[in-house]
Amino acid sequence: MSALELRASFSLASIFGLRLFGMFIILPVFALYAEGLPGWNLTLVGFALGAYGLTQAILQIPFGWVSDRLGRKPVMVAGLFLFAAGSALCAFAHSPWAVILGRTIQGAGAISGVAIAMAGDLTRPSQRTKAMAIIGSTIGVAFAGSFVAAPFLRDAIGVPGIFALTGVLAMAAVAIVVWVVPEPPARRHGAAPVPLLAVLRDPELVRLNVGIFALHAVLMATFVVVPHSLVRAGLASNEHWTMYLGAVGTGFVLMLPFVAVRRIARHERAVFLGSVAVMAAGVAVLAASADRLALLTAGLVIFFAAFNVLEAKLPALVSKSAPPSAKGAASGVYSSVQFLGTFVGGAAGGAIAQHHGPAALLATCLAVVIAWLATAWPMREPSEREHDPHETHEPQTTNP
Repeated sequence: MSALELRASFSLASIFGLRLFGMFIILPVFALYAEGLPGWNLTLVGFALGAYGLTQAILQIPFGWVSDRLGRKPVMVAGLFLFAAGSALCAFAHSPWAVILGRTIQGAGAISGVAIAMAGDLTRPSQRTKAMAIIGSTIGVAFAGSFVAAPFLRDAIGVPGIFALTGVLAMAAVAIVVWVVPEPPARRHGAAPVPLLAVLRDPELVRLNVGIFALHAVLMATFVVVPHSLVRAGLASNEHWTMYLGAVGTGFVLMLPFVAVRRIARHERAVFLGSVAVMAAGVAVLAASADRLALLTAGLVIFFAAFNVLEAKLPALVSKSAPPSAKGAASGVYSSVQFLGTFVGGAAGGAIAQHHGPAALLATCLAVVIAWLATAWPMREPSEREHDPHETHEPQTTNP
């Protein structure tokens, strides 16, 4: 990778990391926090966790469309300001509906697809998968770090303080967009546009979109009930960090060979399908745990190992599978589906847990992962699609 491509990849990865750290850090602490407040129940907890994903799902494609016309950077800055505003509202909110509104405004900063498209603007096709892997790995690190840090931050500054911190991190990301991310090259005309309908119908992209929906739906639904299961298993809430440190850390180490060792990572179909199967096994262990700490620990380790591999692999696979002239559209659809999964997982997970219990919710999650595995099974071994003849071989190296 050139110096510009490295700078673009790591600066965009840091924006993803700062933003998603703020999103993930709420998961292990919010359900227990809301339990002690008047007016909350599991359904509202699920809606609060998932509301972020609803506006993300609705606005990813419009944000991507606007960024094609007004430029990537202005749209990213506007989205990060919205995220910070929603974080501030959550920090000062007292009622469930005010928190849900704040989470909805957070989600209105729908810039994931724009950032992925910008990574495509700033990298050559031969280097684009590396850039996506850097971004995906940073997301995995943010996920792991947030679950370890959340209990400490909850004790130090409380959940309202965590929401305020997410706003501060969003403003730090604004500074990175303005002063660190390279300026994208001017768009070149002449490439035949790919209709959005063709992107939506592409069988390889459909399989990947089903995957990211299932992955984030299961993540959000699982953490409606896992914190309570840990408490019932005898682990006090102020000790949950030890569980998350061990489970997330071990899962992260277990996933490294599958994304970092070239001899293994190049068998992408086998690694991908195997990771989905491992996730199913992790959810099955959680469902069978009956609030026993040893089984909960094993289930979380297996779950996080698979989650980290899949979170790193999916955006790289989208980059490889998308037509060269439609990478922005494909990224927008992918991001919309991802956050739709976040909303559905949180909202449906809370309702199922409240009315039918944690076991029914985890059984539903297992069924979703098995359905995902069946959908993904026909996938071909991924390969970079034919180079767009209108794309330049080298990204533009000038900056403002």
